[in-house]
Amino acid sequence: MIYKGSLKSKNIYLRMVELTDCNQKYFNWLNDNEVNQFLETRWSVQTLESIKNFVEEIRNSDHSYLFAIMKDEKHIGNIKIGPIHKIYKSADVSYFIGDKSQWGRGVATEAIKLVTDFGFNTLGLHRLQAGAFEINIGSQKALEKNGYIKEATYRKNAFIKQGGEYVNSYVYGILKDEWK
Repeated sequence: MIYKGSLKSKNIYLRMVELTDCNQKYFNWLNDNEVNQFLETRWSVQTLESIKNFVEEIRNSDHSYLFAIMKDEKHIGNIKIGPIHKIYKSADVSYFIGDKSQWGRGVATEAIKLVTDFGFNTLGLHRLQAGAFEINIGSQKALEKNGYIKEATYRKNAFIKQGGEYVNSYVYGILKDEWK
């Protein structure tokens, strides 16, 4: 779905990903083993065409929003809310920071805060959830700083390509009445 506005915080803002964002930089992120190590896209070869097709599909969907994470007018990553379950008023949140110079600077925490507020206060959702692998400590901390609670552990259900090992994955959730 397309959202016409932007979501702003102190250091970043979110706007809809546009087809013009589907460029060599975005391509490089999705094909970088460090950047994609926790993304499901790591299992398939990404091309500019496949990236454009994904972005166009999400923009035309009636169940998801794909935001570009912007800092100093630079596209540095993405955050998605969706698919949205309209009956249960719930959705998944997923994200990545492609620009490695921005890792560890609180960008994901700010982006999660913005999209969580959007989900509850603009979309009227009841529940949001996100997943994190046990070795992705940064993602776990970003979710917890935003009030997400670890609700489930799936034992050794995720395969990490780079390490060649199975790891636990966690499901984090937050309800609207828990949102500050």
